[in-house]
Amino acid sequence: MPLALEPLPLAVAAFAFFLAGFVKGVVGLGLPPVAMGLLSFVMAPAQAAALLVVPAFVTNVWQLAAGPRFGAMARRLWPMLAASIVGTLGAAAYLHGSFGGEAIVALGFALIASAILGLAAPRLGVSPGTERWLAPLAGAATGLVTAATGVSSIPAAPFLGALGFDREDLIQALGLSFTVSTVALAVALAGSGILGFGVAGVSTLALVPALLGMRLGGWVRGRVSEPVFRRCFFIGLLGLGLHLAGRALI
Repeated sequence: MPLALEPLPLAVAAFAFFLAGFVKGVVGLGLPPVAMGLLSFVMAPAQAAALLVVPAFVTNVWQLAAGPRFGAMARRLWPMLAASIVGTLGAAAYLHGSFGGEAIVALGFALIASAILGLAAPRLGVSPGTERWLAPLAGAATGLVTAATGVSSIPAAPFLGALGFDREDLIQALGLSFTVSTVALAVALAGSGILGFGVAGVSTLALVPALLGMRLGGWVRGRVSEPVFRRCFFIGLLGLGLHLAGRALI
């Protein structure tokens, strides 16, 4: 993957991961959409997804470990998580590592969907009976989106948000879901030859700006209104998604 090792993509990657880490530090999510959206300007989506693996994994495990009820969360969410793994690996096998213009279109629409959901902030609710059959469907759909775009928040984040978790449990549930999706994506990328040792090393280096951004974001979170920041973030995400989808469709 020579493109990912050239100076311009490396510089863009450093900025992308710092900004993505900053956003995640402030609002608790957004690292994959922001990083993937910016990286897609200078490299193929598959390359961007490979660079995302280590920063996404470490920051998600950090988020997961901070929660209070890992065991109970894993027992409740395993149908969604298992379906997400199957969906990611199955879709990646079907794609055979072929990430082209279609993946950019899919990424654009994934960012648009994330932005619309974030701006609308709909009050969704899922009953226990509905959760039993909807969880595997949400997981499989998340796996498909993850394999195609590298973004694992759709529809996992809205589904988890509708389960009635309190804030701390929701943050841990998101961390668990994103961690599982990241591991499944890494396995798929390694199996297709996209994620090799060289790229894994660059991905590890990308962890540095991501963690610096998270630290700064955590500092800002206590000093800036989170609703205002979230609104600005999702408006920016919407613009980025529209640009990517429109650029690839022209």
